[in-house]
Amino acid sequence: MNLYSKQLSIFLLAVTLSASANAQFTKVNNDPDADFKQAKELYQNNQFSLAYPLFKTLYTEDKINSSIPVSVQAEAKYYSIVCGLELKDETAETKAIDFIELDHNEPRAEMMSYHLAEYYYREKNFDKAARYYERTSTDNLSNDEIANMKFHQAYAYFTMQRFNDAEPLFDAIRQIPNDPNYVDANYYYGFIAFSKKHYDQALGSFKITEGKENYKGIVPYYITEIYYYKGEKDKALEYGEKALQQGGQYYDLQMRQIVGHIYFEKKNFAKALTYLEQYVSKTQKVSREDLYELSYCYYQAKQYKKAVAGFKEIGGKQDSLAQNAMYLLADSYLKIGQKPSARSAFLFCALNSSNLTQKEISKFNYGKLSFELGYTDVALNELKEFVTAYPKSDYSTEAKELLVNVLANTNNYKEALDLVSSLKTQTETVKKVYPKILYGRAVELVNDQQIVQADNLLNAIYVVDYNTAQLPYANFWKGEIAFRTNQYDSAVYYLTDYISNPVTNGEVNPTNARYTLGYSAMRQEDYTNALKYFEQITTTLSASSTPLEQDAYARSADCYFMKKNYGKSMQMFDNILSKNLKGSDYALYQKAIITGASGQYAQKVSLLQSIPMRFPSSTLAPDANMEVANTYLATEKYDAAIPPLNDILKNRNAEPLKPQAYLKLGIAYFNQGNNNEALNNFKKLISGYPNSEESNDAVDYVRNIFVDNQRPADFVAFMKQNGKDVSYTEQDSLTYISANNVYETKNYDNALSGFTNYLRQFPDGQYAIDVNYKVAGIYNDRKDFKNALNYYNAVAAKAPNKYAEISVLQAARITYFELKDYAKAEQYFQQLKDIAVTDENKLESMRGLLRCQYKLSQFTEAVPNAQELLQQKGAATDDKMMANMIVAKNYQNNNQLFEASAAYKAVIDLGKSEYAAEARYRVAEILFLQNKLPEAEKAGFDAINKAGSYNYWITKSYILLGDVYFKEEDYFNAEATLKSVVENSTIPELQEEAQKKLDAVVAEKNSKSKVEQG
Repeated sequence: MNLYSKQLSIFLLAVTLSASANAQFTKVNNDPDADFKQAKELYQNNQFSLAYPLFKTLYTEDKINSSIPVSVQAEAKYYSIVCGLELKDETAETKAIDFIELDHNEPRAEMMSYHLAEYYYREKNFDKAARYYERTSTDNLSNDEIANMKFHQAYAYFTMQRFNDAEPLFDAIRQIPNDPNYVDANYYYGFIAFSKKHYDQALGSFKITEGKENYKGIVPYYITEIYYYKGEKDKALEYGEKALQQGGQYYDLQMRQIVGHIYFEKKNFAKALTYLEQYVSKTQKVSREDLYELSYCYYQAKQYKKAVAGFKEIGGKQDSLAQNAMYLLADSYLKIGQKPSARSAFLFCALNSSNLTQKEISKFNYGKLSFELGYTDVALNELKEFVTAYPKSDYSTEAKELLVNVLANTNNYKEALDLVSSLKTQTETVKKVYPKILYGRAVELVNDQQIVQADNLLNAIYVVDYNTAQLPYANFWKGEIAFRTNQYDSAVYYLTDYISNPVTNGEVNPTNARYTLGYSAMRQEDYTNALKYFEQITTTLSASSTPLEQDAYARSADCYFMKKNYGKSMQMFDNILSKNLKGSDYALYQKAIITGASGQYAQKVSLLQSIPMRFPSSTLAPDANMEVANTYLATEKYDAAIPPLNDILKNRNAEPLKPQAYLKLGIAYFNQGNNNEALNNFKKLISGYPNSEESNDAVDYVRNIFVDNQRPADFVAFMKQNGKDVSYTEQDSLTYISANNVYETKNYDNALSGFTNYLRQFPDGQYAIDVNYKVAGIYNDRKDFKNALNYYNAVAAKAPNKYAEISVLQAARITYFELKDYAKAEQYFQQLKDIAVTDENKLESMRGLLRCQYKLSQFTEAVPNAQELLQQKGAATDDKMMANMIVAKNYQNNNQLFEASAAYKAVIDLGKSEYAAEARYRVAEILFLQNKLPEAEKAGFDAINKAGSYNYWITKSYILLGDVYFKEEDYFNAEATLKSVVENSTIPELQEEAQKKLDAVVAEKNSKSKVEQG
């Protein structure tokens, strides 16, 4: 019978049986045994789809057929469920479970457990399969079924990772060569044995499977590993390479990994490189160890750039692998000339204590490279720490030599000075550089207005060795400091010495020296020498003359006037006026004075009266009015003197002259015989300015007026009304004179007691201002600044008076420099600006006001003050720095970055100071904000190298470099830079800022790393 006929017969039989079950029910029921036998025969032939409907006719759950024997029905029920399981009938699973749980035929229940387990196995529900295999007895199973069940049960356990349960079952099957699952059982048994490190058993099983089709691409990897783990590395190498050559390996990359690893252990780095390179390049994530081995192979092959790429991903942990990687990374960077990155790698290595020798060498090299690359602040700290921590190191001598070189080349004068001061002995190299350090720090202190400290350091230069180069500079600054502290003899001495051996560097130049010498001579009324120095600066004037030249020319004219060479003086002032230069109002004022000195009073008055008209905003208008009034009073033209004096009283900017104006108005009216008006002005003077000298001078006039009018009682009442009791005044004088005599002997303790007693008795006495001022001075000299401030306040509160200006100045200095109360200092400097008469104090008020606004970040409000200060002739370099800083900050706050950068660069051009240090940082910051990253990096380095002693801005610049590297995705150098700040900074707020940025860098680096995390 052909295959078609056979299939047709089976199909017809199935149709016939189905028809018989429905159309000939009676006949079937009459022979149930025959039907059962037929169904069972089909079942035994695995024809479950044909057997299933027959078994169902012999048993149904919804009706009982009494004509079919119970035993047949029971058997039919069993087989129908099994057929349903074989055919994946959805209802069979539940029926099988019920059969197992409810049927009392235990052998059949156990057999049903087997079939249900097989059903679950086929459905890959291995958990349930294992459960029912465990309920199956082998007593009723055939040998084939037993073997089949053991393998399936073992496999179910295997998938559930119940290896201990699976192992003996696989072990039983793997020993039956003719079992259909023999090869598979050996594979799984080998795998379990391998996982338990039972390498011999595993190897035996894997050898059986290695050539089989399903396993020849898998098993060689395990066999190679077994040889390796057993220490048979040559066998592993031979076997692994052969398998790779044959190809088709499922674990090809892993095979290359282990073969490469073996070659690495054998130090055959060239061959290891071939295998490890393929493994790493084609694997998404690899272990740190694998990446280290590949990188080391690159290192040995002198492929340093590739070595760098790998080594730099292995850091970040505190283990020996990370330390070795960083050590080799540093050397690789050095080999390709990348010292900055090598420095970063040495830092990571130095922070790791796994290998103390590597730590020592790396710490030294980190300090050395820091010096070579210009990180002078880091070099100082690192080399100092190294010398202390490793006094017996092979590198100790070189470290000390480097430390000396750092001192010789650094701008970090404060730290350098502290370090030299801490040395027990000074080598010749240190002695040679010491004068430079003293001078550099002194200039920083001058620029920061710390004059006393600067002077002390300059003094030290004169007594140390190797000071020849610094002496001219020291002479210049000693002269400048002496002038600023009103020590004019000393100023002349040092600046004359400087002029005899001049040098030039920025502010230090002969022109500035002669300018200060000229002013010093003027203050000493030595107009001949003053003229000499001013004329050495310039004897001509033009529109292109510098502000200093213009001022020197005007001072020369003053000197000619004081030498009574009125013609020359007049000629020079006329020259200033003709060119309409700044200071023309002063020239016109002096021209008037010269005219008056020649007896031409009418012309003098005319010139003075023209000043407010020609120069409406001139600050000399009140002085001109006073001079006009004085001229009229001197010629007894009392009527004419009154209007200019009244103009002074109306001028809000003439407060210091008002007591004098009231006094002279009273005198003018008195001499006119107009006692009522005279008395009226004297009253305003005495009541409004009771502590002024003019107030005391007015008393005699008031007395005369009352006495002339025969009103002595009214005089006493008037004096009492204005706090000037006659007898009180006499007692006041005696008490003051007594205390002041002690003060003049410099017995300040007793003087304090006497002055305190005076103020207690006469809080508003006529000498109260003098006493408060002198007490303030005593406390100030003793550095008792809070008490000094209280007494200076008492003087300032009664302004105007002869000590008001200097008292407000001292109060401002104390609150700014000593108490650092910048808001209060701002108020004092503003008050000083309003009342200052001298140019020096006017300038200092503007300077101090600006500094306070700077400290308070009031940049918008400060801009007009900054611009005003920049226009002042006497503005010092540090004034210009601060003014430009404020202008720059205001631009930056308004996002005008181009203009801000230009203003910051103007600060830098003016010299070294904290302002310059911040300005360099801001220039770099602006470049970063403009996304000009290479330029920002360069500017950041410049800020670090030239910031001097200003650690805050050095640290900020390091953080900015970290930002630059991060934005460039150079995570290695970003991490190293920020980690250095976290480890070394002494400024908590900057440490915290750096730590936050470091965390972000590390997170980003890890997300993009080739190395497995965890």
